[in-house]
This record gives sequence, C-alpha cells and structure tokens, in this order.
Amino acid sequence: MRAIVIYDSFFGNTEQIAKAIAAALGSPEEVRLARASDVAPEQLEGLELVIIGSPTRGFRPTEAMQTLLKSLPANALQAMNVAVFDTRIAASEVGRGLRLLMKMGGYAAGRMAEALRKGGGHLLLPPEGFFVKGQEGPLKEGELERAAAWAQKVRQAAEGSKPR
Repeated sequence: MRAIVIYDSFFGNTEQIAKAIAAALGSPEEVRLARASDVAPEQLEGLELVIIGSPTRGFRPTEAMQTLLKSLPANALQAMNVAVFDTRIAASEVGRGLRLLMKMGGYAAGRMAEALRKGGGHLLLPPEGFFVKGQEGPLKEGELERAAAWAQKVRQAAEGSKPR
C-alpha cells in the first residue's frame, strides 16, 4: 500500500506518534513519513492513503499543517483514503473553565478531517486523539502502542474500502 504519514510537531510527541503509525502501516518503501513543511501537494498524487497529524494548538492544527491543507488544490484528494490524528491534553487533566473551552473549541483532528473531506478525501475512521501529559508532554503511557493499533485499523479500513 502506497501511503504517506504527514505530521507536524513542537515537542516531539506528535512525531513519535507519526513514526509509530508509519512503522505499523508498512515498510519505508511503502510508507513515507514527512513533516508538513516538507510536503508539496503534488507529492500526494498516486497514493492510496494519506494520514495527517498535528498537535492541537489553540484548538487548531499547527500553522505548518494549516498551510499545507490550504495549499491543496480543489479535489486534490478525490477518491483518496485519508485518516487524521492529533496529540492533545486530556480534558480530565485541566480545570473546569479550560475543559469547557476545549469542548467548545474542539481539537486539531476534527478541523483537519473537515479540510480533507472538502478536498475530496474519503475519511476511513473518525479522527483520533493521542494524549500527552501537560502542554509539552511526554506522551501518556501506552499511546505509542495505541497509535500502532490505530494504524492497523486504518490499514484494514483502507484495504476494504473503495473510495467514492
């Protein structure tokens, strides 16, 4: 399966998740791992699967990820399988006021999923969030394993899916 895992990362947590996902999807010959700032829209042509991930920063993906998403031509992802993830702080670890803001503002993954859908992408699974301890991390225990298991679900969905 020809795939790419595109990520951005501030403190290395999202990069670790992206690496775990890419490794679980297949060999480096099949699955490319790339930072959002290093990807041009034409590099997505001919792929069977595009996965993107970003830390949640101010309820949104990073600026580099937003720039990449905005650079995608209309229908650039037409009939392409896509999946999204983000890294985030668990709502249970913040105060009530911030928890309310998080509920209203959402997370990066939902916004990225919407952008990919608008670009014609076929979202295989609901957006996924992986948890960090505090604003800078590290990742919560078990998140790398959970990322690898999620990648397997994405792969199975892609293999069983005929994009529309």
